[in-house]
Amino acid sequence: MAVQRRGNVKTADTSSIEKKIKRGIAQRQASSYRGYAAVLVALVGTCSLLIWLWSIWTSDITQTLVSRGEVLTEPRVFMIQCSEDYLKYKHFPGCTPTKCGRAVLDTVVSTDESRTLKRLAERGLALGGSDGGASILDLHSGALSMGKKFVNIYRYYSNEIRDIFTEDDFELYRAVRGRIQRVIAETFGLDFNKLYLTKPTFFSRMNSTSAKTTHDEYWHPHIDKVTYGSFDYTSLLYLTDYGVDFGGGRFIFMDPNSNRTVEPRS
Repeated sequence: MAVQRRGNVKTADTSSIEKKIKRGIAQRQASSYRGYAAVLVALVGTCSLLIWLWSIWTSDITQTLVSRGEVLTEPRVFMIQCSEDYLKYKHFPGCTPTKCGRAVLDTVVSTDESRTLKRLAERGLALGGSDGGASILDLHSGALSMGKKFVNIYRYYSNEIRDIFTEDDFELYRAVRGRIQRVIAETFGLDFNKLYLTKPTFFSRMNSTSAKTTHDEYWHPHIDKVTYGSFDYTSLLYLTDYGVDFGGGRFIFMDPNSNRTVEPRS
């Protein structure tokens, strides 16, 4: 049966999530996607000088912490000094960070689970999609990018929603969410039972389409704690491979002395 779109229904909850997403999705990743890049450099000197200058220049810009070719079966943790800004926030024992860092792990989901989650996201996003380069699907609130706005997928497609998502889809989503929660708790020495999921939590799809609204501009530098307030830990689960499914768009940590990145793999 063909899917019939209802009128544009927008609830207060969706509107609230939309405001958060407009603040956050615009800042989600720190480098834009590209189809190709070409650089023409003219230097007077020898090839060795050119190579030397190039190595110095690139090392000052971005350091790869974990490449796509590596498979990490145990978390690789990079500890950093916590920001003094944390002193301004309320502290909750067992939840508020006492140490700060970045952790990378490749075994949270299997290859089959990754593909299932990707298909889940594709089915939902196929019903909408942003006019710009960043589209989101939030299974908790139902927020779905559509054109230049957001709609509630559970209301917009209320009669068809059981054909779009299955109970198995939601069970896998809940299981993966729990695994990520446990990895964060174990890595940072937290009480698993005191760590809760906050909003927004969503699938995001990025492409090279020109931005149409501010929340399509996902490449701006940002701090999640400042952007959302309720965030103390941020987790990213990639469902595609850098250098295979996409180019550019890497998540960049902007540190005082250099930029650092992790090359995503599904």
